[in-house]
Amino acid sequence: MKTYLFMRTFISRRLTPPRVLILGFAGAILIGALLLSFQFAASTGRLRFIDALFTSTSAVCVTGLAVVDNGKDLSTAGQVITILLFQTGGLGIITFSTVFFVLMGRGISFKGREIVQTTFLHTRRRDFFILLKSIFLFTLIFESAGTLLLFVRFSKDFPAGTAFYQAIYHAVSAFNNCGFSLFSDSLLRYQGDLLVNLTVMGLLVTGGIGFIVQYEIFSKWRGVQRKVSLHSRIVLITTAILILTGAFFFYLFERNYLLIDQPVGNRILISLFQAVTPRTCGFNTVEIGFLTNATLLLLIVLMFIGASPGSTGGGVKTTSAALLLLMLWNRLRGNEEVNIHSRTIPKEVVSRTISIIFASAFSVSIITSILLVAGGGDLPPLESRQFFVEYLFETVSAFGTVGLSMGVTPRLNDVQKFAIVLMMFAGRVGPLTLAFSLSRIKSGRGLTYAEEGVMVG
Repeated sequence: MKTYLFMRTFISRRLTPPRVLILGFAGAILIGALLLSFQFAASTGRLRFIDALFTSTSAVCVTGLAVVDNGKDLSTAGQVITILLFQTGGLGIITFSTVFFVLMGRGISFKGREIVQTTFLHTRRRDFFILLKSIFLFTLIFESAGTLLLFVRFSKDFPAGTAFYQAIYHAVSAFNNCGFSLFSDSLLRYQGDLLVNLTVMGLLVTGGIGFIVQYEIFSKWRGVQRKVSLHSRIVLITTAILILTGAFFFYLFERNYLLIDQPVGNRILISLFQAVTPRTCGFNTVEIGFLTNATLLLLIVLMFIGASPGSTGGGVKTTSAALLLLMLWNRLRGNEEVNIHSRTIPKEVVSRTISIIFASAFSVSIITSILLVAGGGDLPPLESRQFFVEYLFETVSAFGTVGLSMGVTPRLNDVQKFAIVLMMFAGRVGPLTLAFSLSRIKSGRGLTYAEEGVMVG
């Protein structure tokens, strides 16, 4: 009995919320990899474990990068497994377990409540359980609406049963910002289709703004909440700016190249779609490898920023990008504080933002270096120069849990695949969360020494 109590106390003290979150995602990935490695999950033969691990990680981390053709290489059972994985990964493993305990009439531990609130909320709320239920309600409503709209279009190309299955798969994938598709060319065949494009873009944006923003907008619409929070305003404004500026610059950079033979309507639709999809979802309606260098840089920036906190997407998040620009703007105006909408952002939030962006950029640099070293081969520098752009694009796509690729994913060797697996995992849980989970637990604030200045800038 004493041994049991000792082990329980030992584990409880070391299972901090970040570690529980890390273990939850890691456990889901390993279970998914094992299931996908069985013969019944593949259409012919069986997947190598590294390919099963890559596919499972991409699904749980809602990335969308694929080393196999999900529509051809996976059986129906394997495809259903991926649906369950990216649905679970999008909403969060801890969220599912928490709701399960609520439905069973059991209480939720303080640690479980803390993990869920940290995942979806910017501040603690009294209506926590109502918000938790609304997450599943919104998910059901949006995915059902997306399935219905896509079914209307897909039923013109496939039998009713196949069309419905395709609609479910792509609607769930889109809302969870995953980007897995059963079509070998993603959504290239529906490049100019207004219904498919608007439906998928609507699901991507809705899933990417975060559940707390969805909840506050719905509450304001019902009159329950007088106004939305500062967090929601920053998310909505930043999201709109990124989509509109992204579409404008995509059109500007590609008007004389990829878009030159397209009708005006298609040009606008393609530009809008490619401005939305880098925000953590890998659906595409153009060949990414054919884009200009300026457009690739634009997509890399959008992928690095990613979606919003508490959403199904990754990246450094829209709020981090907005706060960094606001900090620079306030510094240029001589303000030490970061002020917006008659509010001052806490210094610890600004400090955390800088840490997140730095840790993210450092992680991308490390993984890109590994890809270059592991896949450089014996080609001379001038002939292997394109690998840098391809590998950098692939790494940022993995970090932002986007899933867009210049076509290099199926050609990765095993070392490179494992590096991308680590990047997708770090991108989904966050580099800082991963670092905190690996650090030792210390009590107190630690020692403070005498200050001494250092020249910077």
